[in-house]
Amino acid sequence: MKVLMINGSSHENGCTMTALREVASVLEQEGVGAEIVQLGKGPVRDCIACGSCRGRRRCAFNDDPVNETLEKAREADGFVFSSPVYYAHPSGRILSFLDRLFYADSSAFWHKPGAAVVSARRGGTTASFDVLNKYFGISQMPTVGATYWNMVHGNTPDEVLRDEEGLQTMRNLGRNMAWLLKCIELGKKNGVPAPAMERGHSTNFIR
Repeated sequence: MKVLMINGSSHENGCTMTALREVASVLEQEGVGAEIVQLGKGPVRDCIACGSCRGRRRCAFNDDPVNETLEKAREADGFVFSSPVYYAHPSGRILSFLDRLFYADSSAFWHKPGAAVVSARRGGTTASFDVLNKYFGISQMPTVGATYWNMVHGNTPDEVLRDEEGLQTMRNLGRNMAWLLKCIELGKKNGVPAPAMERGHSTNFIR
């Protein structure tokens, strides 16, 4: 089993990465692999709704790690999407990235657990957390929580390491993710398939 973690911060070793490493350490203790995808400092193109991904299951643009990450997502069993807080919102970088990722092939995420993690100096965390969680709800993904909302506070990695409750939340998130993945795996082994999805209706109330 493996969890794919996406760091939406441009700082490779910043506050957001500090939180992710805490989650990853517990996952590995529980026998679950963890890989962190760092989006980096380069530009991330926004989705332009060109529709070229339909049927191809990959984004038409190949100048950033979207398609590479999509291949990894198909093999992953769970996900953690993380971001620093910018003006009470996730980074534009991760939102552009996730929009293209899910639009290109949302089936890579169906019925796989997901969790959002946010970091902030002080405020805007719950609003940012809410935005990231919406990707799970539209893609049939069980949402993994912890003993508080999945957030850490601090202006530097050292300050995050002093946020004892935040780090505790990250560890509990790792345990909950590992537990749910093991439950799903056990269900598969005992003949419990993923639910069948009903399709066919796409209602537009605007006339």
